[in-house]
Amino acid sequence: MGAIAVAATAAAAAGRDANQTEMTEPIRVAVAGHRGKVGSVLAAAFQNEAGIEYVGGLGGGEDLAAFLHERRPRAFVDFTRPSEAVHNALAAIAAGASPIVGTTGIPADGVDRIETACRSKGIGGIVAPNFAVGAVLMMRLAEIAAPHFEAAEVIEMHSAAKLDAPSGTALATARRLAAKRGDKPFSHQKAEKEMLAGTRGGEEGKVAIHSIRLPGFVADQEVIFGLPGQTLTIAHRTTSREAYIPGVLLAIRAVTSSPRFYRGLDELLGLGGV
Repeated sequence: MGAIAVAATAAAAAGRDANQTEMTEPIRVAVAGHRGKVGSVLAAAFQNEAGIEYVGGLGGGEDLAAFLHERRPRAFVDFTRPSEAVHNALAAIAAGASPIVGTTGIPADGVDRIETACRSKGIGGIVAPNFAVGAVLMMRLAEIAAPHFEAAEVIEMHSAAKLDAPSGTALATARRLAAKRGDKPFSHQKAEKEMLAGTRGGEEGKVAIHSIRLPGFVADQEVIFGLPGQTLTIAHRTTSREAYIPGVLLAIRAVTSSPRFYRGLDELLGLGGV
């Protein structure tokens, strides 16, 4: 075998070995908001998950640049505040880490900036209003029902500590339902005389949204459809924040293996064409 052929064979073998090493090495994962209600549950789960190496958490006020330089995560999970999440994600992307953002309340232009940064860097990422598999399926089932009913309202229930209202999931649900109606919007019946302002809820795309904040709730949502003589309720209940673990793990593995950007779990669950 000639010297050139030997060199080419050696280079190919080295490339295969490098790819194999990258595939078998655990994914280095960091969590921003690791002391929060969701972040703490995720951080604990990552420490016992095969194929995941938890490299640590970041709290508010800590040096993000130094953290990223020292810990070198491949995936950066963010469950913080809307005022922090975009900055965190952009810094992570610049450091080569794929963002997995579950913080709600981020404006649309903030999500656009994260997507643009991911594409420029050539890495995957995701911003999702909800990482609970059941919640994603609830939204999709509601989309299927939307063309067949005249009216729809959303009731979302969260803990009293939740910072934003309505929830990102409720807003996303209302927008998706309205889109399914096309040029036939829902009928939203407003009170002729409202004795207490706001009691008919907020409105998005002719879908009323009602937010409940009480101790004891984690994250529940109901979508109620109405027709003369009948109603249909599609509901999702969250009994603990462990509900977010499978979806976040699915997202971590997806965005670190492919340079794609996702706005929700739908495609990762195979619901893109449903």
